[in-house]
Amino acid sequence: MAIIETEATLHEAHRDNHTHRDVNGGWLRPAVFGAMDGLVSNLALMTGVAGGSVSQQTIIITGLAGLAAGAFSMAAGEYTSVASQRELVEAELAVERRELRKHPEDEEEELAKLYETRGVEPALAREVAKQLSRDPEQALEIHAREELGVDPGDLPSPLVAAVSSFGSFALGALLPVLPYLLGAHALWPAVLLALLGLFACGAVVAKVTARTWWFSGLRQLALGGAAAGVTYVLGSLFGTAVG
Repeated sequence: MAIIETEATLHEAHRDNHTHRDVNGGWLRPAVFGAMDGLVSNLALMTGVAGGSVSQQTIIITGLAGLAAGAFSMAAGEYTSVASQRELVEAELAVERRELRKHPEDEEEELAKLYETRGVEPALAREVAKQLSRDPEQALEIHAREELGVDPGDLPSPLVAAVSSFGSFALGALLPVLPYLLGAHALWPAVLLALLGLFACGAVVAKVTARTWWFSGLRQLALGGAAAGVTYVLGSLFGTAVG
């Protein structure tokens, strides 16, 4: 009895603690990377222009233009990409639905063979495939998961992808511009705020990776800082050459 209770306790503990992080990223990954993209691209754009010794007004206009252009570009690209992917999946689902209607026995046999390759005994695999194939929609869902790796009831929304990309990019791109909008006359407050934002984004990304938050934050801080530094130097060189 003691052994049974111990095993039950261990099973309960394993069940309660055996959780995984969201390896697909869900909404977190595209949102954080969208904000990070906005931060890096607009910070680099503004530092490049500032390196050319232009006026404060020019830097603000450049930052706002970069925000708008990047956000709309991200939204349009994300919408087109997700819509194309969804249309491709829907076309393949239509093919699978037609095959299930025209050749149900062959599709059932195909499903049984799939389970056999995964170690299920042939007789049991055929019985499972037979029972699962009784409902056409359930059969379609199973074939889609096994053959296409998609869930027919959980296809990505192009509109949601576009709106989230637009919002996250705009939010990230706003950080370097914000100090200027609040009255700053020097570049360093914008750079400081953007670098802090990059560190924060990198730390949040650690939630969907195996890295520690400080490593991920410092890595993104270094990459974004390097991009800003390079564009500032190039802006200074171009400004001197043009001037």
